[in-house]
Amino acid sequence: MVDVRADSAAVERVESAWNRMRHWAIAHAVDDFYQGLVPASIPFFVLERHYSYVGASGLALAATLGSALPQPLLGMLADRRRMPWMAPAGLALAGIGAGLAGLAPSYALVWMLLLLSGLGVAAFHPAAGRDARRDAGDSAAAMSLFAAGGSVGFFLAPALATPALDTLGIGATALFLPPAVLMGFVLWRYQRRRIRETAAATVIGGHDRWAPFALLTAVEVARSTIFFGMNTFIALFWIKHLGASPAMGGAALTAFLVGGVLGTLSGGRLADRFGMVRTIQIGSAALIPALIAVRLAPSPLWGLPLAVLAGITANIPFAVLVKLGQDYLPTRPGTAAGVTLGLAVSAGGLFVPIFGALADDHGPQAAITAVCCLPILALALAFFLPSPLPHNQETVITE
Repeated sequence: MVDVRADSAAVERVESAWNRMRHWAIAHAVDDFYQGLVPASIPFFVLERHYSYVGASGLALAATLGSALPQPLLGMLADRRRMPWMAPAGLALAGIGAGLAGLAPSYALVWMLLLLSGLGVAAFHPAAGRDARRDAGDSAAAMSLFAAGGSVGFFLAPALATPALDTLGIGATALFLPPAVLMGFVLWRYQRRRIRETAAATVIGGHDRWAPFALLTAVEVARSTIFFGMNTFIALFWIKHLGASPAMGGAALTAFLVGGVLGTLSGGRLADRFGMVRTIQIGSAALIPALIAVRLAPSPLWGLPLAVLAGITANIPFAVLVKLGQDYLPTRPGTAAGVTLGLAVSAGGLFVPIFGALADDHGPQAAITAVCCLPILALALAFFLPSPLPHNQETVITE
């Protein structure tokens, strides 16, 4: 006989988990909006402030340095201490830095504010990734909601910022400061409520596998470099090479990021069906022809659906890499999230100045051409990823 009460309780647990993931998805969207605001604003810094391509790449580098370097230490700290305030405070700081950057009168001050914004991102991701995994359980599809929130934030940045910056100038970045403060407050209240509701916490036990995790990090860095390269130069490629308007250049970036949302959600479902390692390999292989198609786009309009396709394939592995990293390091979910959501994702921005130098010498099309070569490396590394091991769970009392 079927235990109806047990089935009903299981359904309630699933629904409750998905409701909790909604909070994390929205918070991730708001946080990563400010990461997306940086590449969305770069063309306007170039056009309005007359920064060089190398100078523009330096702005992406500032945000990357702030978000990438501190994240392993913050991830280790998140594994040792609960600190429910870390994710809300980091979210607010990310928005304050990026929002004020457009008002700064000098390049040096813009650079410092974007560095500060990156530090906020660095504080958000490890704690948020740890607690989102707690609420998602063992479902890659549920974890993909959290990851997709970040993709939505990246998408909304050019969709909302490009018209405002095109109309009001680069100072319009300040219009996007309030959501960070508001969502930081909402997330802080949610975290306090979760502490009151949870008398016990589930701790995942097992053996940490550092060698596979290092290989996975290399795959994520390659994917991140592709993502940053496209984020930074796809709009300039549309404007300078295809002869599009700044608004159409922003539309190309938006199309790429819309595809990113779809790819992230698809990747979680593919992983639950075919396995995480196979899904990473599928996404990496499909990205090769998708990027080449963008580079060979015949016109700005015809290139838009190709940009969507490139965004889908680039983001299929995203949520899967986050969850697989936590499975490789089952006793260190904060550290794993700090690397896969933070350090490895942000590390791609460290290579953007190389693309900037190519663009200064040969145009933004040269930067896109270089990006087209990177999925081959990601695919080669992905073939050496092992499958995760089963892990044990135990319940411990928390304060």
